[in-house]
Amino acid sequence: MGAGGRMSSATTKTEDKKNPLKRVPYSKPPFTVGDIKKAIPPHCFKRSLLRSFSYVVYDLTLVTLFYYIATTYFHLLPSPYNYLAWPVYWIFQGCVCTGVWVIAHECGHHAFSDYQWVDDTVGLILHSALLVPYFSWKYSHRRHHSNTGSLERDEVFVPKPKSKMAWYSKYLNNPPGRVITLTITLTLGWPLYLAFNVSGRPYDRFACHYDPYGPIYNDRERLQIYISDVGVIATSYLLYRVAMAKGLAWLICIYGVPLLIVNGFLVLITYLQHTHPSLPHYDSSEWDWLRGALATVDRDYGVLNKVFHNITDTHVAHHLFSTMPHYHAMEATKAIKPLLGEYYQLDGTPFYKAMWREAKECIYVEPDEGGKGVFWYKNKL
Repeated sequence: MGAGGRMSSATTKTEDKKNPLKRVPYSKPPFTVGDIKKAIPPHCFKRSLLRSFSYVVYDLTLVTLFYYIATTYFHLLPSPYNYLAWPVYWIFQGCVCTGVWVIAHECGHHAFSDYQWVDDTVGLILHSALLVPYFSWKYSHRRHHSNTGSLERDEVFVPKPKSKMAWYSKYLNNPPGRVITLTITLTLGWPLYLAFNVSGRPYDRFACHYDPYGPIYNDRERLQIYISDVGVIATSYLLYRVAMAKGLAWLICIYGVPLLIVNGFLVLITYLQHTHPSLPHYDSSEWDWLRGALATVDRDYGVLNKVFHNITDTHVAHHLFSTMPHYHAMEATKAIKPLLGEYYQLDGTPFYKAMWREAKECIYVEPDEGGKGVFWYKNKL
């Protein structure tokens, strides 16, 4: 067993009561990636093709079950129960499909199996079914992992310094403005990021996840970007044929609204993992990979932690070892917490409260007075 694999309940309670808003250390940590890896039981790094597929089968079985119940029984319910049943379906189906999305994300990290072709095949099918360009996102997301916390090179939710905030930002820094901002972010944020690189790293020209010749990708990756586009186009055509056969309203109820929930959750999960008052960002004078990887926070989504395959509450470990399968990430997290100490950040604030707090407190980044190279979230416009 790796060092620190067991913790007493007293230690756990003490850690849970730690002030989640206290800034994490930003100096170079007294441990290396090798030290962290040694603290984790070796079996945590082993991928099982059978076990990974069991999660795919489980999730898709639930998706099929919810679909069957909705299409077979909802129209038999008396009013108003037939109308009340649909929001329940949307929430359940959206949450389970978010778990499917997470498994495809795991394929993109080569954490699904020992076979790259299996990972890419499964990931392409699952992500295309959710209108995600698999390879396009795989490569941009890999660069996010390579540059987490860097103000110059990170790929997503890159905060701006105060001097580069839009002129209208001060008019949105109030409760109604935050409602508008969060609503747009959770509903349109994902397609806007894919199509226009909104909230992504600035490039010297237009960047788009669907463009094989865009600045996000290199020459070796361009063919796979075409394959990603074919996957999305094929799914879009299938949805078009379904809409022609069943009607647009039917398609929206069965597929469209759950997909909106999936998109909202994946944006929210990513946002909350990298946006927190306690987390630093670094410019090129201070950034290094380990400190950047540690500049993320584990969150508690309650029962949804399991539904989302623990991508929510084991994200620190995921950033340190992204090829580790999700079903070992919780054990690995418990093993590394004693070693990471104050460099590990967990915030148990309910996600809906944390979303509002972060939207209020984390507006832009600036270094402290007299500080250099290390940037912190601030909100005074």
